[in-house]
Amino acid sequence: MADVTARMLALLSTLQTGRSFTGDELVQRLGVSPRTLRRDVDRLRGYGYPVETQPGPGGYYRLTAGRSMPPLVLDDDEAVATLLALASLGSIGSSAEGGIDDAATRAYGKVDQFLPARLRSRAVAVRASVETSHQEAPSVPAGQLGELAEAIGRQERISFAYRTARGPETTRRVEPYRQIHHLLRWYLLAWDLDRDDWRVFRVDRIDDLRRSTTRYTARPLPADSATDYLRAGLQKAKHPIRLVIDASAESVIDAFKYQDAEIQAIDASRTEIAVALDSWHWLLLPLAFLDADYRIVQAPPEFLAGFQSFARRLRDASIS
Repeated sequence: MADVTARMLALLSTLQTGRSFTGDELVQRLGVSPRTLRRDVDRLRGYGYPVETQPGPGGYYRLTAGRSMPPLVLDDDEAVATLLALASLGSIGSSAEGGIDDAATRAYGKVDQFLPARLRSRAVAVRASVETSHQEAPSVPAGQLGELAEAIGRQERISFAYRTARGPETTRRVEPYRQIHHLLRWYLLAWDLDRDDWRVFRVDRIDDLRRSTTRYTARPLPADSATDYLRAGLQKAKHPIRLVIDASAESVIDAFKYQDAEIQAIDASRTEIAVALDSWHWLLLPLAFLDADYRIVQAPPEFLAGFQSFARRLRDASIS
């Protein structure tokens, strides 16, 4: 019976990833025969789990959405990761009622109710032993993120009132493509119908979101990913700098943790970093804390002039 239970939990955990699996894939993953797999799938159905099966060439097994929510099955590592993810998300925001951070905090206190008894004590232990520092950021309604996700999935046009950083509120009609979470902010990448171009919107500045029944045909994304497009836009007015630092990648990552930087280890004691900045002054503090030699590989002339001027002032100030 213990073997059957373990096998069923393994099958359910695999199917709950949300993707489709061929029979051969599941047989190899679980180490069972095709006949045993079919019996176990029938057992899951008997327990109320809606497992969809497509027989024949190109066939698959897939767990679909049912009318009722069966018990959540997680292994030990997945349970810990889920709790820590909820705790981290709950610590970012303004704790506004209905915000995604507020929803994460509420879910954090409930998730153990859906775990098997074997994992509940660990869930309680994780909650009792973990504290997360608060990080102030604009709160985004959880319902709004869900509405945008459904509109993207169904390729529905939407409209909303949008508050820009400086200008007045405007009404936008868009084809939504992706939601992006980047540096504690939520963004929406969409095709703006009135401006006939791609635009990125801060989700916390969106009000009066309305979905329509008008569908759109998907356009190719304007970059390899929505995140790449967003980062390119955020860095458009900044200047690229590349350095080689005589320090480990771990140390460099820690020093530049608040910068959107690309960090690559050259070896155990040398690291290359590429970062876009609007002022050379932003480099001074992290480099000073690293206490390591470095070489500037690429920087605009005005940045180099600023470094040289500051170096002279430091040298002159240190001469007694």
